[in-house]
Amino acid sequence: MRTSLLIIFLICHVALKAQVEMVILGTVQDAGSPQIGCQKDCCSHLWDHPDHTRKVASIGFIDYTQCYTMMVDATPDIKSQLNYLQGLAGIEDPIPNLILLTHAHIGHYMGLLQLGKEAINAQRAGVAAMPRMANFLRSNGPWNQLVENQNIELQPLVSDSSYPVTGDLHYTPILVPHRDEYSETVGYRITGPERSVLYIPDIDKWHLWEHSIIDEIAKVDYALLDASFYDGEELGGRDMSLIPHPTVEESLSLFKPLSKSERNKVYFIHLNHTNPLLDTNSRAYKYTTSQGYHIASYGQVFKL
Repeated sequence: MRTSLLIIFLICHVALKAQVEMVILGTVQDAGSPQIGCQKDCCSHLWDHPDHTRKVASIGFIDYTQCYTMMVDATPDIKSQLNYLQGLAGIEDPIPNLILLTHAHIGHYMGLLQLGKEAINAQRAGVAAMPRMANFLRSNGPWNQLVENQNIELQPLVSDSSYPVTGDLHYTPILVPHRDEYSETVGYRITGPERSVLYIPDIDKWHLWEHSIIDEIAKVDYALLDASFYDGEELGGRDMSLIPHPTVEESLSLFKPLSKSERNKVYFIHLNHTNPLLDTNSRAYKYTTSQGYHIASYGQVFKL
């Protein structure tokens, strides 16, 4: 009888240790949707009828065996995103164990201000950042107040180094080319006990990267990739060279040789308010999904 109980306990313990999940906390570009001043069809209806799922791009992680939570980027929507993440994890503390930062563009670090004394007045909240990003926070107000008041505790990162956060959860920052006015830019490879994910919400162009995106997709189970713009025409003649991103059309062309199983790994994320992929009834959405790709959606959960 005792032997049977021990076997049952060990089976349950192993099963519990596999309980690491990733959740999509937001899918849109830095300025949100609707975007300030926009009265186009993509935004006009949202002013009077807001869509609570239109949150700025971020992903969260939960290791249920350790009651550990982690999120990538501190967005302008951090209040509701953390409320959702911590509630999903069943954790009362509103602050996650760790926040990973990708770079210093508004949608990716502005939410840190909610950790300051005007808001929750956090105590030593863990924030992991690359050297230029960390120096930017230390050297510029109001961010430096977060450091000086010990609202946040900066944890230095080195590109391509693997960092364990729990026994079943690891992350690796990977430098990517982007408009690095104030900081370098990284994506992350996050690994759970059984599966891994590549998260690159911002990059200038795939061909400018020293890595092959095709090879990087092959290394993981899920790839959440920059889809800021569907094509080069959606901003009405604005000079796209000033805001370079791989358009979805460019990515689809590059990914054409991928097998069905490899395409199934790809989830497009970080969508500009003009991007037709935000509309599930659009021709662009139907075409992209018909080719075997996915559009990330708020609240999606993936077991790692």
